[in-house]
Amino acid sequence: MALSSISFLFFFSSFIFSVSHSIPFIVIHGIGDQCSNRGLKKFTQELSSFSGVEGYCIEIGNGSWDSWFVSLKEQAEIVCEKVKQMKELKEGYNIVGLSQGNLIGRGVVEFCEGGPPVKNFVSLGGPHAGTASVPLCGSGIFCILADQLIKGEVYSSYIQEHLAPSGYLKLPNAIPDYLENCKFLPVLNNEIPDKRNSPYKERFSSLQNLVLIMFEPDPVLIPKETSWFGYYPDGYFNPILPPQSTQLYIEDWIGLRTLDEAGKVHFISVPGKHFGISEPDMKKYVVPYLKGQTSLEARFSMRGVNQKVIQSNMMEVEEPSTPPLLDGSLSYSWPAPFKTFIGEFIGINQEEFTQRK
Repeated sequence: MALSSISFLFFFSSFIFSVSHSIPFIVIHGIGDQCSNRGLKKFTQELSSFSGVEGYCIEIGNGSWDSWFVSLKEQAEIVCEKVKQMKELKEGYNIVGLSQGNLIGRGVVEFCEGGPPVKNFVSLGGPHAGTASVPLCGSGIFCILADQLIKGEVYSSYIQEHLAPSGYLKLPNAIPDYLENCKFLPVLNNEIPDKRNSPYKERFSSLQNLVLIMFEPDPVLIPKETSWFGYYPDGYFNPILPPQSTQLYIEDWIGLRTLDEAGKVHFISVPGKHFGISEPDMKKYVVPYLKGQTSLEARFSMRGVNQKVIQSNMMEVEEPSTPPLLDGSLSYSWPAPFKTFIGEFIGINQEEFTQRK
């Protein structure tokens, strides 16, 4: 009897260890940010402190500049090589993506052959289905003209190769041009009919959990529902389709429907500007997926999170209670050299731009 009890205790303790074993996480930042920035360093450190696991912010080139001007395909390749070289990740890891960083993270999941496995993917304000507007420039005639210029040339080979956001700018009234000439998102989302890649779908649908956090309001992403894979129908700027009504979901191009039907997708809405998440919301919706829980365990122990999963267009939004740890909308301003370049291109110098704001 004593031997049986000891055997049971050994089995039970071994089981507890297996489900509580934690793996590291990486943070992939958004456009205009960099790992050395104070806010991002604090965010990564606090995530690590709250979860009790090691976290690493993965930098691409020089950070802020390259996040704007290196193509997303190249950025994903850089991160792929970095995670392959990190011995800390060899048993697997989780990804926390911020804004544009989510597309780079998904590129690692789908494109990175031979890399360590990604277990959970937590997305904060990711433009997963694209965005119908370039990131915020500001107000005034300069930004109006620059916005129109970029939209007019966004699918040119030069812009696609040298302006990262062009890789996920999806204009509903230019879908044929988008599918033919946009170099990143149509591939990532398996949107091109005769070029759908089954390994991309297999890799993405192998995630244990996909946490999609949308912010209310989000002044950067147009529409904000792109954080959930919702978007406009082809050819129109309304209505906004919920993710389950898009062709990407219905035909399961990347495995989103497969994940959702398995209970592994968590649609969450929180107050705050673009990835301006508060500490309580971070502890409630992000940290539990970094603690080494299996998908089944997470579904049982996190009923509060799963109550946020939408079955229709209805959703619950909580009132903000504490200041955000990050204000992602602040990084979505165009760098001065780029404004100078655009200004010269359209014949407005920086002094004139200041006067016309």
